[in-house]
Amino acid sequence: MPALQRLHRPTLTIAIPCYNSADYMDHCIESLLTGAKDVEIIIVDDGSTKDCTPEKADEWARRHPDTIKVIHQPNKGHGGAVNAGLDAATGHYFRVVDSDDWLDKDALGLLLTKLRGFVASANPADLVVTNYVYEHVATGNRRAIRYRGPLPTNKQITWDHTRLFGVGQNILMHAATYRTQVLRDAGLKLPEHTFYVDNIFVYVPLPLVKTLYYLPVDLYHYFIGRDDQSVNEPIMVSRLDQQMRITAIMVEAHKLPEGIPDRKLARYMENYLALIVAASSIFSVIKGGEEGLAMRRAMWEHIDSVDPDLRARLGRHAVVLGTNLAGPYGRRLSLFGYRLAQNLFHFN
Repeated sequence: MPALQRLHRPTLTIAIPCYNSADYMDHCIESLLTGAKDVEIIIVDDGSTKDCTPEKADEWARRHPDTIKVIHQPNKGHGGAVNAGLDAATGHYFRVVDSDDWLDKDALGLLLTKLRGFVASANPADLVVTNYVYEHVATGNRRAIRYRGPLPTNKQITWDHTRLFGVGQNILMHAATYRTQVLRDAGLKLPEHTFYVDNIFVYVPLPLVKTLYYLPVDLYHYFIGRDDQSVNEPIMVSRLDQQMRITAIMVEAHKLPEGIPDRKLARYMENYLALIVAASSIFSVIKGGEEGLAMRRAMWEHIDSVDPDLRARLGRHAVVLGTNLAGPYGRRLSLFGYRLAQNLFHFN
């Protein structure tokens, strides 16, 4: 991995986890070069063996030696690739772009302008939030997730200035550009060989986020349509054990440290956790059989062992209630509610 020869520290590091991504990684990388003079791009080849991903990555670095560097590593999964990118990052800010997704070039330019201002200031924002767009390529449908309701626009704020986040408005990895030092101060290390770690990426550092800034641009474009995507419902059900692992880690991380009694942040984190618990519960119902039910029981037992009060609050949470109904008829009703929501909100 050749070192970049820069006269100054880059404003933004973008990590791109790549695993057998040769068919689509070029589009992703091209979309990031708008701010090449002020962006560090780290392509993490995560043990690709089935295509020419390693060679493509090296070719990109050869063509843009001042901007792009490559890490070749044994396969460690998405979390291990993000960890490698973060470890090597030298930018003031850090974000992840998956290799089948892309950034809007104009929006990236606006983000970089704002980040440069933060870097030059005495009080930089810890987290910059931007919009993301679901791109259903097969149907041509697009759906943008925006934050004008819960977050004032173009204004640096604390959690006290936030309003209630709607269902579907959680700040996901696609929306988050973190100040790099915040991630390091949080000791962020994602589990390896585990899917759905993007929830941990955005959730665990939140107690260290003192200031936020919402830039209302459609920056991240999230490709939906590959049969092997981890958000494909049958794949999510088959990987329920990994979803449960993510849920357990988030349960253990949900409490704010002493000295950070931020009521609105605590509410946001608990509402986010409720959605993750509800998802884990409903996918255990879809999985069915004794194995699925046993995994759901184990999840609730773990929550109770960590924090009985949290277990009680989550059990009463409006999002969770409908996914945790007892008995065969309750499970059928839970599944019916999930399918109805699926049709209304067009997820999965």
